[in-house]
Amino acid sequence: MKKLDEIMELMADEMADFKTAVLQLQLLSRQLSELSIPISTEALEKDLNAFLKKQESESRERDEILKSIDQRLKNARIIPDYLLVLFAALAVLALGLIGYFGYSTNAQQEENFKIYRMITESETHLQQDFFATHPEIKEEYCRWLEAPK
Repeated sequence: MKKLDEIMELMADEMADFKTAVLQLQLLSRQLSELSIPISTEALEKDLNAFLKKQESESRERDEILKSIDQRLKNARIIPDYLLVLFAALAVLALGLIGYFGYSTNAQQEENFKIYRMITESETHLQQDFFATHPEIKEEYCRWLEAPK
C-alpha cells in the first residue's frame, strides 16, 4: 500500500503540473490568436505592387533625365555663340584695319609718286630752260655724257 500511496501522490503531482502546463498553453494560444501577423498572399501582393509602382516611377524619372541630357548633348556646341560673335567682330575689325592701312599706304605711295613726278618734271623744265638759254653748256654736257668712261 505504501507504494500505491506513493504512486498516487506522484500522479497527483503530475496532474497538477499537467494542469499548469495546459493553462500556460491556453494563455499562449490566446496571445497567439490575438497577435495578428498577416502572412497572406494579398498582403504580399499589395507590398509588391507598391514597390513595383515606386520602381516604375523612379524608372520614368530616370528616363526623363536621360532624355533631357541627350537633348542637351544634341544641342551642345563646341564653341559657344558669344565666342563666335567675338571672333567674327575681331575678324571684321582686322579686315577693316588691313583695308584702311592698305588704302592709306597706297594713297601715300600715289601722293609720293605725284610729288616725285612733279619734282622731276620741274627739274627737267629747269634743265631745259637752262640749256635753252646756254646752248654751249648743253653741247658740253652732251659730249660729256657720250664720252667713254
